[in-house]
Amino acid sequence: MNLLAVSQLSTLSWDFEQDVHRYLEWGFDGIGIYRRKLDDFGIPAATSLLQSTGMQVSSLTWAGGFTGSDGLGYEEAIDNSIDALHDAASIGAKTLLVITGGLNSHIKKHAGRVLIQALQELAVVASGLDVTLSLEPIHQGCGESWSFIHDLKPALDLIEQVGHPSVGLACDLYHIGLGRDPMTWLPDIGPYLNLIQLGDGRHSPMGEMNRCLLGQGCVPLGAMLDRLLESGFEGPIEVELLGEDLEPLDYQCMLKHTREYLNTLFGFGNPSSV
Repeated sequence: MNLLAVSQLSTLSWDFEQDVHRYLEWGFDGIGIYRRKLDDFGIPAATSLLQSTGMQVSSLTWAGGFTGSDGLGYEEAIDNSIDALHDAASIGAKTLLVITGGLNSHIKKHAGRVLIQALQELAVVASGLDVTLSLEPIHQGCGESWSFIHDLKPALDLIEQVGHPSVGLACDLYHIGLGRDPMTWLPDIGPYLNLIQLGDGRHSPMGEMNRCLLGQGCVPLGAMLDRLLESGFEGPIEVELLGEDLEPLDYQCMLKHTREYLNTLFGFGNPSSV
């Protein structure tokens, strides 16, 4: 059964405790944790709250930036990622999302070598902590400063070159569904897939990520999810809602719409699972 979760990026103005209780109220038994919120709330308090409510952690966002595009040197990015892995283990996160960093004047081949080296180093730590690393491709229209991996094919190639079972893939349907040939590589990612993220948009991003309510955009969510679930994916499915068009909306209304959309899409009997 697939755990259904909501990313804390969807409700940035709520505090950690509000997120947990409101997600549970709308039938989500999973939470994708944002490191900044975790730092503000504290790991001991977060762990206690998660255990007392039975809320499961689908992911921790994020680590990476190995190319230096966000101001960290390579060793600093590695140290920061190791800290994130320990945080993930402490709170029971199933996976740590990894965003590569932009090219930052590197050629792609060199940036790829840097990423492979980083993931191989971190995989050893991740394996010892029973946490997976999930490389997330970011749409080129909003992600050039964040990542040089924009599509599933280059992500799969790099994961295969790393060659470690603790390194896999996060597939955000917003980024993939608004890209080129969104269905093409879905059958190939099953063995590497750790997390599906649900997002929708009315058009491809142009500079900034701008999502809309699920089902109100042009991402073929139903077809993409069917393809991934038919391949046997049993991991968490995490909703991520953020962007200019969503900022005016009340968070409770967003969660209500999301719950109703997913119920209609899948005909859930149990509102917390597919």
